[in-house]
Amino acid sequence: MLKTKKISDSIDMRVFTDVGEYFGDVEECILTLNKISGWRVKATRTSTLSKLLGGAKGVIVPHQLVKAMGDVMIISKAAIPSYTEEEKQDETI
Repeated sequence: MLKTKKISDSIDMRVFTDVGEYFGDVEECILTLNKISGWRVKATRTSTLSKLLGGAKGVIVPHQLVKAMGDVMIISKAAIPSYTEEEKQDETI
């Protein structure tokens, strides 16, 4: 049976990757034509996201990468931003 949930219940929900890493907290839901297109996830001090982004406040996770929602949100590990070696070198210059 499909269970429904209010969008307002998901604000400040903790977000974890499918491998168990704490990713951040849901800040906002992005709607397009009455459908959820993405979630804005804010980086918190203890999250994996804050370590990857440095000074950025968060990321937008496409709704297709959400695997499950209940007490917490589970997203695919593919949502974790990755940097190439060139981008890392550009940041250090």
